[in-house]
Amino acid sequence: MATFDDLRRLALALPGAHEVIYRGAPWFNVGKKTFALVPNDRAILKLDKGHQELLFEIRPETFSKCPVATVYWSYVELAHLDADELAGLVLEAWSQVVPKKVSRPVLEAAKA
Repeated sequence: MATFDDLRRLALALPGAHEVIYRGAPWFNVGKKTFALVPNDRAILKLDKGHQELLFEIRPETFSKCPVATVYWSYVELAHLDADELAGLVLEAWSQVVPKKVSRPVLEAAKA
């Protein structure tokens, strides 16, 4: 079972990531771009659109739509994930907000 502490550790280990508190909740950013936040008992992650749509369909008890402006982010029930799955999701969310030249080597190292 994954926890908020796992998410924090994974997020802050990524290049350029830092934590800010906004409206009393921890947000994980690179520069001013947010890739994960935990406003209450579940996390919100910025996942790839195609991947999140698949997750909404096949695992609705774990992933659901979080409307942000004109797009969806993903509500994620951390307790339904194991640490490895959370690590992959946090890496994916981070890669959505950093330049490809930054994410590419990190993603390739994660596959190895």
